[in-house]
Amino acid sequence: MRRGGRQALLVGGCVRDLLLGREPADYDVATDAAPSEVLALFPGSLAVGAQFGVVLVQQDGAQVEVATFRSDIGYSDGRHPDCVAYAQSAEEDVQRRDFTINGLLMHPESGEIFDYVGGRADLRAHILRAIGEPARRFAEDKLRMLRAVRFAA
Repeated sequence: MRRGGRQALLVGGCVRDLLLGREPADYDVATDAAPSEVLALFPGSLAVGAQFGVVLVQQDGAQVEVATFRSDIGYSDGRHPDCVAYAQSAEEDVQRRDFTINGLLMHPESGEIFDYVGGRADLRAHILRAIGEPARRFAEDKLRMLRAVRFAA
């Protein structure tokens, strides 16, 4: 994707796991490319969450979720955003994520970490902190509370 002039950064749990020295269960990529561009770059990929800007890229036997930078607008069902808008930057994208330790980004080649939410310090200190206002973050998606318990255990 970067050869096409687009940003592509590892994001979320895979970055957290790599920093902890663990093998990630899966890899997620955040990009400034629109889903249509991702689909064109990777034939055979699937628009699994097109309304959320998510494409499942299948290449060399691996599957990677590629999501366009976005921000969530409204949560009326307590689980999924009512609408998403494409964001202008990775920094804006991570503001919608659940916990600071999942808001970390990594350049896939250089290994450079981009931390706009204090996730690296929280990871070192074993602190689980919501990004933004915790009450709002948990109200947006009720499963986040269960994820918090799982991380704490």
